[in-house]
Parts: sequence; structure tokens; C-alpha cells
Amino acid sequence: MRILIAIQGHYGQRIADNIKKYAPADWKMFVHTLPAELPSIIDDAEQFLPKELPQVDLLISLGEHPGVAQMIPDLVIRSGAKAVIAPADNRAWLPPGLAKQIKKKLVSLGTEMVYPVPFCTLTERDAQSPYIREFARYFGRPVVEIEMDRDRVRHMSVVRGAPCGCTPYVTEGLVGVWERDAVEKAGLLHHQYPCLATMAMDQEFGDTLMHRAGLMTKLAVENALKAAKVAQL
Repeated sequence: MRILIAIQGHYGQRIADNIKKYAPADWKMFVHTLPAELPSIIDDAEQFLPKELPQVDLLISLGEHPGVAQMIPDLVIRSGAKAVIAPADNRAWLPPGLAKQIKKKLVSLGTEMVYPVPFCTLTERDAQSPYIREFARYFGRPVVEIEMDRDRVRHMSVVRGAPCGCTPYVTEGLVGVWERDAVEKAGLLHHQYPCLATMAMDQEFGDTLMHRAGLMTKLAVENALKAAKVAQL
């Protein structure tokens, strides 16, 4: 699979670096950096995009400005992307109304788009596109496996990791931790990584996106602990 990741700064760069580090060997990754400063309304994407981009299967838009999201259809046309992942770790970067507009435009191009809020909630069930589903096998809502030594965590492995790279960090930090403390410690490690999702209150969830991301990590550890206990019976 060929993937183009559009970024602007540290947020996108960290995710791009993590995907490159843990992606299957046969994936081909390209990163395109867009200007940090963009107008609020993009009238002509030609000013900000190259005439040619690598031809890819999947586009991942990690802009830190709504102007990047506005250019997603242009990025799709130039790259030939057949599917788009446009996460919102901060609603200011991709407001819900704008996301709906973009999805509608992409339908005419025959391109499916998913809008995980935040990025680490993505699962294979969220899309029909084989490219998004393939990506979500490895990156999205965390899934981990735990091996116990009586009541302590002996070993952990990542089945599917948060795109930012938080999950390997959490699993390393939980080795040797008592079972009763593992879920709470996972939440602390998630914040220490640190998570870059916004701390602004989200109207849809009635919570911050950072807390929602932390919940995904804690649930992954909780589910893995339950599975490990069943395996010990």
C-alpha cells in the first residue's frame, strides 16, 4: 500500500514518524509538508500545492489548520488517492461541518473518507475501503496483549497501536506493574507521552478529546487484563 501523509508541524510529523517505524515492510510512505501559515479560506489550492504528488492509495491529512482540510479534494486529485483518513485531534483544525462538506465532495471522486475523533478511535469497522481497513489493522484504537506473572504484568505486546506512538510507550511502562494498578498507570503514561489531542471540551462527547484518547488506552489495557485472566484459568 502506498500512503501520502500531509502534515504542517510537530503533531503530524510525530504521527508520520511512528507510522513509518511500525508499518509493514511492504508499505510505501510519502510525507508532504504544507505551509504553516494559511488563509482561513483557500480560494486557489494551486498556490500551496505542487503540480504533481506521488501516486498513492491512501491519503492521511494531518493539518493543524482548516485550510489543509479544504485542500483534501485537491490532494486526492493530484495523488490519485482512493481513500482518505482525516482525523480530528483538535476540532479547530477540522470542524464537523467542514468534514461533512469534504466527504460530500469526495463522493463525486469515488473516494471514501473517514473522520475519527480523535485518531486513536479508528477501527477496521469504520470504513468499506480496503485501504483504510488495512491501515486500521495496525493503527487506530489500541489493542494490546498481556502476559501475567501471577498478579504482575510480565510482558505486553501491541496488536494495534495509537497512530501517535503512545501505545508502545505505555506497554513498556506497564511491565512489572501490579494488575490492580495497571489500568490507572496506563492512563498516567498516556498523558506523560504526551498525548497531543486537545484539552478543549468537546460538545459531541461532553469531554475533552485528550481524555477520550486516554480512555481508549485504558480500555485496551483493561480488555487485555481480562483476556489474560481467562487464559490463566
